[in-house]
Amino acid sequence: MAEVTMPMNGKVINIMVKVGDAVQEDAELVVIEAMKMELPVVAVASGTVKEIKAKVGESYQVDDVLVVIG
Repeated sequence: MAEVTMPMNGKVINIMVKVGDAVQEDAELVVIEAMKMELPVVAVASGTVKEIKAKVGESYQVDDVLVVIG
């Protein structure tokens, strides 16, 4: 299992995948807003989305798990 984590403190503004989706490494999974910038968070490995822990509109801290890929 690969965990995709928050690269910096911020708020999730868009989730671009759902559980069961096949993703390739470096595919955009989530968009966060941090320091007034929108930043994509990408897959760290290829696989299938097993779990989405993030919720749109919620704030997260560095290293919080957003998506689990199996």
